[in-house]
Amino acid sequence: MAKLKTTFFCQNCGSQYSKWQGQCTACKEWNTITEEVIQKPEKSDWKTPANTSKRASKPLKINEIDTSQEARLNTLDEEFNRVLGGGLTPGSLTLLGGEPGIGKSTLLLQIALKLPYKTLYVSGEESQKQIKMRAERIYPNSNNCYILTETKTQNIFKQIETLQPDIVVVDSIQTLHSDYIESSSGSISQIKECTTELIKFAKETSTPVILIGHITKDGNIAGPKILEHMVDTVLQFEGDRNHIFRILRANKNRFGSTNELGIYEMQGSGLREVSNPSEILISQKDEELSGNAIAATLEGMRPLMIETQALVSTAVYGTPQRSATGFNAKRLNMLLAVLEKRAGFRLGAKDVFLNITGGITVDDPAIDLAVVAAILSSNEDEAIPKDFCFAAEVGLSGEIRPVQRVEQRILEAEKLGFSTIFVSKYNKITLKDTSIKIQRISKIEDLVGFLV
Repeated sequence: MAKLKTTFFCQNCGSQYSKWQGQCTACKEWNTITEEVIQKPEKSDWKTPANTSKRASKPLKINEIDTSQEARLNTLDEEFNRVLGGGLTPGSLTLLGGEPGIGKSTLLLQIALKLPYKTLYVSGEESQKQIKMRAERIYPNSNNCYILTETKTQNIFKQIETLQPDIVVVDSIQTLHSDYIESSSGSISQIKECTTELIKFAKETSTPVILIGHITKDGNIAGPKILEHMVDTVLQFEGDRNHIFRILRANKNRFGSTNELGIYEMQGSGLREVSNPSEILISQKDEELSGNAIAATLEGMRPLMIETQALVSTAVYGTPQRSATGFNAKRLNMLLAVLEKRAGFRLGAKDVFLNITGGITVDDPAIDLAVVAAILSSNEDEAIPKDFCFAAEVGLSGEIRPVQRVEQRILEAEKLGFSTIFVSKYNKITLKDTSIKIQRISKIEDLVGFLV
């Protein structure tokens, strides 16, 4: 392979130098000289399989473009399909990120084993025997999944040309390396080059490619930020290793919504899809306890009933503590200020702790009313009836504001056996013949009258 030819340019004035130096002699600026590639070695592109055709290189009118061949591929995983927007899109590149040990490889191996399509699972982190041991535990009877342990992209494309798979899974993008870049695996230039080669392969053959990506300690995808711009879909697999539930979210999706949510339960035999998450997010208690309130929230098109827990106690150390798990701490402070100003509750000298059960994080403003109810319940030590639920936003002046798609929340609460739901007086509700009582309130004082 021919050697790369590089030179040094000043980023300020464009002057060229044969070697690096601290100051540009032309414009007198410091630390503006960087090395750039001026001639790359010629690449021998991967060979396109015989049964596929490259996309037309000439421009077409938008109404002449044929999309009849672009039906989504069903992964046989309802949660994964929901987050993607209906299944895998041919020619798409999907990036799955998550913390170490959270279950990324298990999720994609499980999907690859159950797919009715010929699937190539490329692993740069585990041997074939290790993957086989996990596969026997998850789904041993699979005839469509092929395992390849390889990190060199040129060798991977040779195997793809021979096998001609319908779907390619790569674990992980940080382990791949290309001959056309001199740097080591996991470097910025290697990640960009390998991703570019996979994108070209996916688009020219209409083959979906799923990549696993490591994350940094800040929770971002490791590597350059441009990696997330290059791919079509960015999925985040999250959860607490102390809990058995895992949540799949879409941070970016060119083919669907980014508001959908998939929930899995980690078991010894793999990840189980949770079709009705409301039942697992609500604690089953024999007796009523203060500080608990049920909120009707939405994640994408899916209604969820979640439990909010609050603990209000006298501040021991002088300075009151404010702690929130799964909820925005600044919004909690705002709600406490509204309670103190509008409802007259003296919470300034008390510790307030808030928790969203199940280890999930919620940013739907419709749970404001449930948070306020849980805080009032704990402060007065009065239990809220377990068949009450709440769905409304609280404003700064103490008014109860309407929320979107309230009827869908009401029907979910009715399905789960709740007797009363508190909503804003200003919500337009056209439901008839419902067994659940719809309690309309307009200000926070009305809620205090019902609960205290």
